[in-house]
Amino acid sequence: MKLDRYDQHILEVLQQDGRINNQDLADRIGLSPSPCLRRVRALEESGLIVGYRAVLDAKKLGLTLLALINVSMDLHTPERFANFEATVCALPEVLDCLLITGQDADYQLKVAVRDMDHYQSLLLDQLTRIEGVTGVHSSFVLRKVVSKTELAVAPPR
Repeated sequence: MKLDRYDQHILEVLQQDGRINNQDLADRIGLSPSPCLRRVRALEESGLIVGYRAVLDAKKLGLTLLALINVSMDLHTPERFANFEATVCALPEVLDCLLITGQDADYQLKVAVRDMDHYQSLLLDQLTRIEGVTGVHSSFVLRKVVSKTELAVAPPR
């Protein structure tokens, strides 16, 4: 889908404020409400906009420990990877699961847990019991320096 400047502006505004009403969005991008709504619906139907969600404060929910876990697998087969991926997708603590290259690990997980006891339980009772997991290496986040979900829509200037 080719994006013009209106589409790009719509995407930028919606990434910052997914709850903006159509009238306010139209005013911000310089279109009337009807064509603005048509454009938003076209962006949704094209699959470019995949959803809207609330961003929660993990610490206020008691999830005070953020960890990055590199996971190594014994076999690099589609079945082994599919089983691992299905299992970690079902774990509520897992925020991201990335299949990676350039490391000794096959996957990197980002998890949010209450504390070290919760982390230990996740690691020993869940992750290391997944068939094919041969090693894990964990790092703990001391502080988030950058945390954003917005993607660059327009080419860099």
